[in-house]
Amino acid sequence: MTPKVSIIMGSTSDLNVMEKAAKLFDEFEIPFEINALSAHRTPEEVEVFAKGAKDRGIKVIIAGAGMAAHLPGVIAAMTPLPVIGVPINASLSGFDSVLAILQMPPGIPVATVAVNGAMNAAILAVQMMATGDEALMQKMIQYKEDLKKKIVKANQELAEVKFKFKTN
Repeated sequence: MTPKVSIIMGSTSDLNVMEKAAKLFDEFEIPFEINALSAHRTPEEVEVFAKGAKDRGIKVIIAGAGMAAHLPGVIAAMTPLPVIGVPINASLSGFDSVLAILQMPPGIPVATVAVNGAMNAAILAVQMMATGDEALMQKMIQYKEDLKKKIVKANQELAEVKFKFKTN
């Protein structure tokens, strides 16, 4: 299998967050790779990765980083591929990471999801790839329908919950 998506994290301590993206790609049967690279500790490896990702068949990169969260932006500066940044809650409730990933200069966009939002990053990556893949689009449509069904079921279950002053 050739990976279509690359999941990158600043260190393996971020795996508990980033594995949510991996699980979604497994569910959608999308080949992916997962690696730890650091913008600060392994800058040469980050450059080789970012500059070579397109030629290896990667379509979207998801990069998670905490604290001085420069990894998504550094990758975005060196690749024509879309980069989705996942701010990791490593300090300051992840707000430092949000700002580091969100505040990119003109010409170097990084799509940014919520703190620890790796699953949403994966969903966004699937939606991006599905614009050119009708079978994948149908899977995404079904996924969204299944989300609706979960809420309908949850409301049916809530209707059975009894409280003295509950009116519905």
